[in-house]
Amino acid sequence: MDIIFSGVQPSGVPTIGNYIGAMKQFVELQDRYQCYFCIVDEHAITVPQDRLKLRQQILSLAALYIAVGIDPRKSTVFIQSEVSAHAEAAWIVQCNVQIGELERMTQFKDKSQGSARGGVSAGLLTYPPLMVADIILYNADLVPVGEDQKQHMELTRDFVQRFNNRYGTEKQPILTMPEVKIPDKDAGGRIMSLQDPTKKMSKSDKNAKGFISMLDDADTIRKKIRSAVTDSSGKIEFDPENKPGISNLLVIYSSVTGRSINELVDTYADSGYGDFKHDLAEAIVEFITPIHERYFELMDSDELNLILDEGAEKARKVADKTLRRMQNAVGLGRKQRR
Repeated sequence: MDIIFSGVQPSGVPTIGNYIGAMKQFVELQDRYQCYFCIVDEHAITVPQDRLKLRQQILSLAALYIAVGIDPRKSTVFIQSEVSAHAEAAWIVQCNVQIGELERMTQFKDKSQGSARGGVSAGLLTYPPLMVADIILYNADLVPVGEDQKQHMELTRDFVQRFNNRYGTEKQPILTMPEVKIPDKDAGGRIMSLQDPTKKMSKSDKNAKGFISMLDDADTIRKKIRSAVTDSSGKIEFDPENKPGISNLLVIYSSVTGRSINELVDTYADSGYGDFKHDLAEAIVEFITPIHERYFELMDSDELNLILDEGAEKARKVADKTLRRMQNAVGLGRKQRR
């Protein structure tokens, strides 16, 4: 089976947009690929964190992975900092990329803009090499990412090509060249804000009405859907360019029910936005309730820790082998490592 790697930061509770755009695909992919799903907690500390809150968020994200349907018998779920090869491989990556490559990263420019030079963490500049290490350690053939991570994937591919050319041979490359998988927007790859459907839904939105958290209760979900921005026509049709609000809601409705957008448009052809929103809210509540039940079950037992312990052990075996190949290639240590 081809190998997939994906890493998600524990920076808060994922939104339903995160689920539709990524986690839903993870569940489907695990039947066709060997999957490694990593909670990338080392990436999270590029900005200051409350240590207790961060640890809670790490466990919460892991529990949600399992609750939405990722099966630890099929996929490897683990925490980045529990596999030391990530940090060790990242140093080798840093020594084989240029500062100019890192300074051109759009996210570094955006996050450091307006900050005093001395106030910007060096981690904001050097975390892309850690991301490269995350991917290459598991010999990933495919990496599902959003559009905003496309630049980092280009760095990853450039590094793999450079490293293989420098230290390997055409017949025996040291590292696997990963391909990029970007979800189709119309298939839910980009869920928009409920309050501003021209912007992507984000858990960091200052307006909490703009997103549905995967842990929002039923009443909160209903209120957020009722207040979702649409338009004045009252006609339910899929037209992202001219009717972004209702089109976004149709994508969400389709994603949580499995019904096609065309079917939903036909069903509500003679209905107003009120009836549509009511039914959509109930569909989301019905979809999310068993996820909540499984999530809280995991958070209140030792099962989650057992899953993460087993995941880390499986991940270490694969990552350590790749790390040894990289160390041998650059000449680290007193002798060839096996």
